[in-house]
Amino acid sequence: MSFPQSRPRRLRRTPALRSLIRETDVQPGDLIAPLFVKEGIREPVAIGAMPGQFQHTLESLRKESVEIAERGVRAFILFAVPARKDSEGSEAWNPDGIGQQAIAALRTEFGDDAVVIGDLCLDEYTDHGHCGVLTEGGEVDNDATVELYRRIAIAQAEAGVHLVGPSGMMDGQVRAIRSALDESGHQDVGILAYAAKFASALYGPFREAAEGAPRFGDRTGYQQDPANLDEALREIRSDIAEGADIVMVKPALPYLDVIRRAKDETRFPMAAYHVSGEYAMVKAAVANGWLDERRVVLELLTSIRRAGADLILTYHAKDAADWLRG
Repeated sequence: MSFPQSRPRRLRRTPALRSLIRETDVQPGDLIAPLFVKEGIREPVAIGAMPGQFQHTLESLRKESVEIAERGVRAFILFAVPARKDSEGSEAWNPDGIGQQAIAALRTEFGDDAVVIGDLCLDEYTDHGHCGVLTEGGEVDNDATVELYRRIAIAQAEAGVHLVGPSGMMDGQVRAIRSALDESGHQDVGILAYAAKFASALYGPFREAAEGAPRFGDRTGYQQDPANLDEALREIRSDIAEGADIVMVKPALPYLDVIRRAKDETRFPMAAYHVSGEYAMVKAAVANGWLDERRVVLELLTSIRRAGADLILTYHAKDAADWLRG
């Protein structure tokens, strides 16, 4: 039928009609809340570039996670800032390090009633800010770095993590981590692989939060070129073949096409990271009175789900969960 017999507006007249035929829903359970914990502080420290976000103490981390969980968000990814950094990032696999303490604290709080995810990388832990160990020439040594990722995976597993999230974009990292977990008796620990992590300008606020900005150079030698869709799909397929349980695209909004293609072609569990720069832009516009925060955040999260993401890592998780519950 065509107009006037066909009138699509009939089903848009009321909120109940619109809800009845809605194709894409976002629920609090679809969200993962990123949280930061810092060693050596006594009170939470506000993150200037990310209004509403904090570097937490272990106690404030626990309290914040409980408040978020009460709103229906039942998954957390933890980023830790140690007091001591070195060229290898050895605090990343220290059994008593701040990252492992944070994992253990949330496992004690929630048991298996929430999903605790450990960020598995080195940039927060190295004194140079890169995601791995360096050669004498200052390049990231892929294979030596992957060996350290194995240590981190085991340390996080022994602390009680449900999933590890390797984010360094090293070749072969998922295979090595899967092998390390299996060989150490942690076959039940899953891998949320940062399979297509692009060299984006949208990570700036995160680097303040995690205190992990590179002291020289950048990460274009190991993160992906924003121009390359086919390469991203190859990386995603590779991580699936190496043993990933969930694959992720980061950032989300500039790469909705990657999410859609990857979901269509793999039908694999798909996550997307709505990153710090995306969050900061919304917060800045809201602070200037240019946007309605509730409406714009829910619209953005819906677009990410509509593109094919099953899960969304977002700093808006706490507020969005309130809005989604009505």
